Amino acid sequence: MGGPGCASSSSSSNAISRANFWSAFLGVLAALVCVILFAAVYMSDDGKTMMLLSRKTQSYLLWYQDGQSSAPDVSTLKASLAEVAFRNKTVILTTLNKSWADNDSMIDAFFQSFRLGDGTRGLLDHLLIVNLDQASHTRCLQLHRHCFKLATDGVDFTGEKVFMSSDYLKMMWRRVEFLHIVLKLGYNFVFTDADIMWFRDPFQHFSPEADFEIACDRFNGNPEDLRNDPNGGFIHAISSPRTIALYKLWYESRLKHPNHHDQDVFNDIKHSPQFKALKLKVRFLDTRYFGGFCQISRDFDEVCTIHANCCTKLERKLVDLKLVLEDWNRYRNLSSQESREVRMFWRAPRECLHSFGH
Repeated sequence: MGGPGCASSSSSSNAISRANFWSAFLGVLAALVCVILFAAVYMSDDGKTMMLLSRKTQSYLLWYQDGQSSAPDVSTLKASLAEVAFRNKTVILTTLNKSWADNDSMIDAFFQSFRLGDGTRGLLDHLLIVNLDQASHTRCLQLHRHCFKLATDGVDFTGEKVFMSSDYLKMMWRRVEFLHIVLKLGYNFVFTDADIMWFRDPFQHFSPEADFEIACDRFNGNPEDLRNDPNGGFIHAISSPRTIALYKLWYESRLKHPNHHDQDVFNDIKHSPQFKALKLKVRFLDTRYFGGFCQISRDFDEVCTIHANCCTKLERKLVDLKLVLEDWNRYRNLSSQESREVRMFWRAPRECLHSFGH
């Protein structure tokens, strides 16, 4: 009797083991199916970039094709944006790395322009500096109240990035990606490169009808003409479905244009059917007010910003921007009578004439 009893017990145990195995297997299979379905729902058009937006927490989980980017701390970013925003949820943003944050480097010239400008000092309260490495973040905290560290996995942004080098391009695309997130969080922005000197409040020259306004290397006189030569170093964008879609298109288009600058890619997509389908109200900013070394603004009584564009190498930019600051300071110290009698002109570009574009 013992034999059959033992056989029955063993058979029962085997049946339970098989049942447990199949139960566990089906559980794993169900979880795998859920993951595949989730990816299918949230996979973007390029098949490589996914974004999940949790409406409850507004937190972002980002995976990027090049494996370099990491999601920002969105809760900290939201708090930082809220601290600097004007009442209409507009913020001023710039990015900074170590080479531009060193003592007597670009960030010092940038801040000096706000201090010397006509009604620009108060705009610093609305400026958030986005730091691309720990060294620039440390320096930023010594100079300014509003600093945000944007980490990027696997990329060292500390040194000077030579124009069109691999790290330079990664830094430019990281900027486009970050601004996309800012728009998705519901904030309008004025983005400015740190090699732009601010001498007057630019908001008076923005159009209330425009979704997206961008500075020019060279302006042809028509602010609505797509044939203008845009420069992404100075942008005013309103948070809307159209601008969010623009930045999504812009960022994803990098995959179709490897080794291209974000500016060149924008120049390409602005004539595309996808761009036209956005029905975006685009405006190009007049270099009379938003000038640069490519096309300098001649009118000291009107100029708002001067950009060290059409110029390579940090040293050249700094030499010429210091001339710009000196010339502006000389202008602001003139009496009304003298300003009518003295013909002012910019001594820059000088060193930047050794760069391309001149």
